Amino acid sequence: MKLVRSIEELRAQLRGQNRTAFVPTMGNLHEGHLSLMRLARQYGDPVVASIFVNPLQFGPNGDYAKYPRTLEADIEKLQKENVYVLFAPTENDMYPQPQEYRVHPPHALGGMLEGEFRPGFFHGVCTAVMKLMSCVQPRVAMFGKKDYQQLMIVREMCAQFALPVDIVGAETVRDVDGLALSSRNRFLAPSERAEAPALHRTLNQVRDRVLSGASDLKSVELKAFSTLAERGWVPDYVSIRRRSDLRAPDPQELGVAPLVVMAAAKLGATRLIDNLEI
Repeated sequence: MKLVRSIEELRAQLRGQNRTAFVPTMGNLHEGHLSLMRLARQYGDPVVASIFVNPLQFGPNGDYAKYPRTLEADIEKLQKENVYVLFAPTENDMYPQPQEYRVHPPHALGGMLEGEFRPGFFHGVCTAVMKLMSCVQPRVAMFGKKDYQQLMIVREMCAQFALPVDIVGAETVRDVDGLALSSRNRFLAPSERAEAPALHRTLNQVRDRVLSGASDLKSVELKAFSTLAERGWVPDYVSIRRRSDLRAPDPQELGVAPLVVMAAAKLGATRLIDNLEI
């Protein structure tokens, strides 16, 4: 595996490649990331990964400084997955001058759910992903479904800008108790880690109620919200949405339109997100 830092070196390394499969990450790799590397090999060759903790997507009170940076361990994991190139730029490599041009997703998709509780987050994500796509120029790129809204926004961004890259959504990888794998999980205290699977169980309860014919979705959402709160969580949202555009379904669409239930909640100082397709 070749480790490259600069955009110029990356482009030189990939010159002439037209089947590149790309997996962008912020590092601190776990099995969820590594499953994306394996999936990428099914879609293209060579496989290119990136590790870049993107400052543009962290708010003023965000956890940019404390985001875990584990490059040496990440390199070892990627070598075992036969990744061809790891692009690991510094902030100066990625943004050699202030990144004043930004990509703003439409408010109807980027201003709700995560966008409501993390203002500016998707502006930073889209700007960084657009720049990474320009640098790598892949044929296909992998994104996990755990970040469901991010996946949809990136896919729509690539479509509207006519980028010649297919966006593949990969299923969420979970621990044996159902907790979605995340770099944030390492911040959970032992008692919080034991409680954390309750988020996934709550989403399963929502899905079961919807599949059983519940028509008052707002009541289902509020029940799930209060269930988490009673267990000591601080929920931001539990919301049932259409998979197609993440808008609330109309009553006549129940049982017809594919749905997804999405949730975000704090457990102690750690904010977790998860979702489940219905």
